[in-house]
Amino acid sequence: MDDASNAPKFHMDRSQYGEGLLQWFTDAHPNHSNIAVNDIDIPVATGFSNETVFFGVSSNTDEGPHDGRYVARIEPEDGGMFPIQTPDCAISVALQQRVMDTVKNNSDVPIPTLGKLITKPYLGLPFFVMVHVDGRIPSDRPRYTEEGFVVDEATDAQRTQMVQTGLEAMAGIHQIDWEKADLHWLNPCNGTPTQQKQIDIYRSYVEKELAGREHPVMDYALDWLDQNNPNDERIGLSWGDARLGNIIWDNYTPAAVVDWEACSLCPTEADLGWWLMFDRMSFDDVDVERLSGYPTREEQAAYYEQVSGKEVRNPHYWEVFAIMRFCAIFIRLGDRLTNSGLLPPEMNPAVGNMVTRSLANILEIDNPTPSLIG
Repeated sequence: MDDASNAPKFHMDRSQYGEGLLQWFTDAHPNHSNIAVNDIDIPVATGFSNETVFFGVSSNTDEGPHDGRYVARIEPEDGGMFPIQTPDCAISVALQQRVMDTVKNNSDVPIPTLGKLITKPYLGLPFFVMVHVDGRIPSDRPRYTEEGFVVDEATDAQRTQMVQTGLEAMAGIHQIDWEKADLHWLNPCNGTPTQQKQIDIYRSYVEKELAGREHPVMDYALDWLDQNNPNDERIGLSWGDARLGNIIWDNYTPAAVVDWEACSLCPTEADLGWWLMFDRMSFDDVDVERLSGYPTREEQAAYYEQVSGKEVRNPHYWEVFAIMRFCAIFIRLGDRLTNSGLLPPEMNPAVGNMVTRSLANILEIDNPTPSLIG
């Protein structure tokens, strides 16, 4: 999906984006004149989750010339990838904007400067705009554990620093008191949020997305999660997509925590499970030797425990939960890949994929639907 020929088909072309963003900026900044939108860049890997548009603006103000760099996050035509937690979360970019604003105002976690949700039809769909944050992001393709600055440039100490400060940012999110931060709109329960509700949300999501198709590994995983639910009472804001690749890095320290569409209220150890899942998929599952200086999974869990002040109780359970969630959204992603013509239906990417394989492996069960896509 990184190749330009495999890029999703955007609902507007670049000239239309420029026109829409120019009109938006003009309306939002009446004290600016001679406004020009420039350097529009649409990363080819975006579009199935949210469309992301990088752009610059030059203008004049009473204080002098203005040159800014911004990022627009636009609602995808088919909606977000993750299950909808509550009716207030139905628009993915609205959820992201609202929760990022909450985190920014209730913690020291670095969040980009962002504006309000925009529902006027400048770009055809709802969107919000952030000030661009300079920095580097570890790549998914090629994996940052195989190629790129983490491998080629970072020292052992910098790799350790990167992982530890990422865990510190995650722990900072978990320190937010969700009730005092007025996150009730994110609560899918009538009372206190529970892990059982999250399992139920994903079970309903999977049933709807499968539309009658069989997925025996997923069925087993959901039942296993039900039967082994630790009923952890330590509820908080879960980032939802907690990984190194969703942090913008400046000198191996977080400059901004991004990608919040998977957030929820649940036991916060769920984020550690997701973090460790991506560690497993970046090293163990692909036979990549752990980089020198890069903490082991056990060291990462211990460090999270240290900086969060929360005991790590059930890492295996939360990693199974993480892989189940990833496997669930792959159903929707797989269907979008086939519907867009990027993969033939006979490859069955919604069920037969590498995440289903990982889920079967961690549960130590057979996988009757092997991946045909790698």
